[in-house]
Amino acid sequence: MVTTDLITRSQAGDELAFRQLIDPYRHELLVHCYRILGSVQDAEDALQETLLAAWRGLGAYEGRASIRTWLYRVATSRCLIALRSARRRPQTDWPPPGLDLPEPTRLGEVVWLEPYPDVLLAGLADGSPDPEARYEARETISLAFITALQLLSPRQRAVLVLRDVLGFHAGEVARILETTEESVTSALKRARATLQRRLPPSSEREQLPLPGSAAEQELISRLTRAYETGDVDGLVALLTDDVVMTMPPIPLEYQGRALVTRFLTAVVFQPGTIFRLVATRANGQPAFGVYLRHSRATVAHANGLLVFTLTGNRVCAITRFDASVLPRFGLPPTLPDSPRGD
Repeated sequence: MVTTDLITRSQAGDELAFRQLIDPYRHELLVHCYRILGSVQDAEDALQETLLAAWRGLGAYEGRASIRTWLYRVATSRCLIALRSARRRPQTDWPPPGLDLPEPTRLGEVVWLEPYPDVLLAGLADGSPDPEARYEARETISLAFITALQLLSPRQRAVLVLRDVLGFHAGEVARILETTEESVTSALKRARATLQRRLPPSSEREQLPLPGSAAEQELISRLTRAYETGDVDGLVALLTDDVVMTMPPIPLEYQGRALVTRFLTAVVFQPGTIFRLVATRANGQPAFGVYLRHSRATVAHANGLLVFTLTGNRVCAITRFDASVLPRFGLPPTLPDSPRGD
């Protein structure tokens, strides 16, 4: 009754009623756009375009689907349009000339990716929203999952998120995408096969320590100590044998403890540099704002954001983003000298 009244008032041009109608869905629509686009900035743009399109198109809403389903239809359409846009091409001038990098394992396939601040996840359900969903909510925001999604075609991406993450039925997905159920089934089969190859086995995914648990806090403390004291051996001891290091949008991928150690030694922990880390969270995972200063400097400058993927009491993936993402995490461009005076 309340929703029907809000729809009627919104269709009559009542902006306040429209805001009341769509506000309960803002957060989940933003996350939906992020899953498909892999970028917070693009997701925010798509959400704004979604709300504008919904406001303009609400008069044609006939109530044959719930308002939530209708909004997902609009949002998915905006995302697919964004994926076709040529502006979604990352630009990077890294590495700087003269930096001698170890040979990477391979060139990464996904370079257009941004981290998602956990603070924006507030209010979302922790579990699967529908019996039809195949993944837990915590897993579907992880960097591994978001990265795997970016390897799918736009249509496969949309189908998998709508079916296996949000739990819409095949018929609903077909109506949202304006296609047939046969097309949805075919796209979903191919998308599931790709994710099965790219994501770690479910047994490994289940070994994640709970956020805020003693095990996670201990690992965070050890990571902080290793970085801030320049203890490469201590850091390497926390890595799994098959650890992977990536740095979107830089298309380099280092896999295996030995190669990651070479990169850390040659590029990260250079003589005369001192790190300071500020703990935060991204994509449901431990993360750090990284600040770098030289031994004679009194100010540490933002260097980037590190996100750590955990398995048990070890790190199985390190993802580095450049410093441009730090403002989204409420982190400043500089830090004063450490109170320890190191």
